[in-house]
Amino acid sequence: MNRIKINDLSIGSLKEFINTDIISFEGIDIAWIGQAGFIIRFNRKLYVIDPYLSDSLAKKYRETLVPYTRLMEIPIHPKDFNQVEYVLSTHSHPDHLDSETISAFSQNFPECKYIVPAAEIEQAIAEGINKSHLLPINAGQSINLDTRVDVTAIPSAHESFKINERWEHSYLGYILHIDGVNIYHSGGCVPYDGLTEKIETIGVDIALLPISGRNSASKEQKIPVNFTVTEALDLCEEANINNLFVHHFGMFSHNNVTIEDLEELEQINSESFRIIIPKINILYKIIKR
Repeated sequence: MNRIKINDLSIGSLKEFINTDIISFEGIDIAWIGQAGFIIRFNRKLYVIDPYLSDSLAKKYRETLVPYTRLMEIPIHPKDFNQVEYVLSTHSHPDHLDSETISAFSQNFPECKYIVPAAEIEQAIAEGINKSHLLPINAGQSINLDTRVDVTAIPSAHESFKINERWEHSYLGYILHIDGVNIYHSGGCVPYDGLTEKIETIGVDIALLPISGRNSASKEQKIPVNFTVTEALDLCEEANINNLFVHHFGMFSHNNVTIEDLEELEQINSESFRIIIPKINILYKIIKR
């Protein structure tokens, strides 16, 4: 039985959602901000995961074979937030730890804390985060963020593990434990031996998984790879996860999924196994049954 109910609510804008009392603050709210980025709100606090809210990659790669031109508008600019308590970056690739987004948050919210892989502390500082505001974490560790909110890190393979001499993982997945609901954001990841057992032991209610997959072009162009649609579905089935948000699509033409992939997911969606293809300006309210 699915112990979580997810209600969809159309909102005027993400700015309206995060900055006003129009929408109830009760329960857990999830909003997609493109690519692997999500805003999670609980108890009037914002937890922002892997925000890419700039066009920095297009500027960096404009004259290259892979120009990283955005296919979607920036859904909300960092300056439009009036609060951010925590930013969680799963790894240091610039669409997950974006210097322009991070710098704006650091300037506007001097009390904001940043959860980053311990292996990537120096990179995080280079991107504009004050060292005193960093909360480094490694696979197997947990951090208490607030009353009824903790985060646990597990390894991710993007396409393989990246581990330094201190046995710190550069690629992490985060499991947010919020008021008895476990939300797993894998970061950039592909299946690996032991992943199913790790998350099944914890008991994940909602998985946020990338589905951009991989192909020969990905390898030739050195584009980091992720789960395929089939692999994301298999992981949920094997780990008894009844609610799936897919992501890492619709941002870049070279790192995307097909319309057929999304249509297939829509056909599989059911009450017992919810598959959310998130949309901008749709709020997803999480309710425990």
